[in-house]
Amino acid sequence: MKPVRVGICGLGTVGGGTFNVLTRNADEIARRAGRPIIIEQVALRSANPECDLTGIKTTNDVFEVARNPDVDVLVEVLGGYDVPRELVLTAIANGKHVVTANKALIAVHGNEIFQAAHEQGVIVAFEAAVAGGIPVIKSLREGLGANRIEWVAGIINGTGNYILTHMRSEGRAFEDVLAEAQALGYAEADPTFDVEGIDAAHKLTILASIAYGVPLQFEKAYTEGISRVTFDDVQQADNLGYVIKHLGISKRTEQGLELRVHPTLIPKERLLANVHGVKNAIAIMGDAVGPTLYYGAGAGSEPTASAVVADLLDVARDIATDHHYRVPYLAFSGIGEDEGNLPILPMEDIVTAYYLRLLAVDRPGVLARVATILSEQGISIEALVQKEATEGELVPIILLTHSCREKQMNEAIRHIESMADIAGPVTRIRVESLDEQE
Repeated sequence: MKPVRVGICGLGTVGGGTFNVLTRNADEIARRAGRPIIIEQVALRSANPECDLTGIKTTNDVFEVARNPDVDVLVEVLGGYDVPRELVLTAIANGKHVVTANKALIAVHGNEIFQAAHEQGVIVAFEAAVAGGIPVIKSLREGLGANRIEWVAGIINGTGNYILTHMRSEGRAFEDVLAEAQALGYAEADPTFDVEGIDAAHKLTILASIAYGVPLQFEKAYTEGISRVTFDDVQQADNLGYVIKHLGISKRTEQGLELRVHPTLIPKERLLANVHGVKNAIAIMGDAVGPTLYYGAGAGSEPTASAVVADLLDVARDIATDHHYRVPYLAFSGIGEDEGNLPILPMEDIVTAYYLRLLAVDRPGVLARVATILSEQGISIEALVQKEATEGELVPIILLTHSCREKQMNEAIRHIESMADIAGPVTRIRVESLDEQE
């Protein structure tokens, strides 16, 4: 059969891995696809010493690839928003299929891109955009297609998981482990996207759209980072039988959909609590299948390339298929029809349990007043730990609450922080059971 000719835009970590997997496993890939997949052209800023470009057309202009009539599929592995958006839309307008690893692009501009692709009858594939080499999008979109998805929860940023893992196992501070992660190349010089939850929110937005059949709505995702988590919080969670993980969580409720990224206490026995280092894992609860877990390398050159090339295989197989009969990009045909019935809930309407840590002056009546404030907001205390004073006259107090609405907790914290006997802000971390036996 006629070969599928690929243009790769970007020859960095993921682009270089894609190039090498395609060339190294060319025969195996051709057997799986039923036709050869050939690299026609590469757009790059600078040479990648790990890639042998002998005999390959190269350019510094990514848009040259998008307009090249000899390119059937454009692979976008640049990262970012604006240039990739223009590049992908240009490729689609020129009748090219697209494979991308760019979660920011899909989360923010995916609705526009999918509409353009549908009108042109071309494919946009994006398995590598979420969790690197873990085939979670295909599993959620196709393998779990019989299920009503109840919730999705995952460790979908390796940098944050690396930091929290080493804080717990080595008793180190956030800033210390972050510096190590940067030195090892796990974190960028500017780690904001990773440690503040933006990267995870991009990925969660995509997973939620596929899980529930709603448009991509990144702007409605709640994000909270891990920079305020201390070793004391990690230690106290451990003493209480929990592990702190930076989770992306989406749940279907009677009121709408939850879409949130934040530090979370989860019981030690949960599978997600035992995912360490830079690994990713996503737990999905379906009404028919029950709980499933998808675990593996969430980033890296060849793990991510594995997902990119898998998408190229799908494109090669489906390239001659009428686009009306292809698997929908976000799993549901007529996406958006249920949007009015499944709104994204504001964070203040989320119901969950809480871990609170506060520093109080060591005098009678303080704890009673804190308990009264919580009670006035309808919040019950499940567990309480009052430690000995370690900072002058200040006593650390740890509370675990039963589930309540975020709005109630916000109001309670406001009143607690206004007390003369409370020093500094109250630390609040949400608690989830994520019961895998539901």
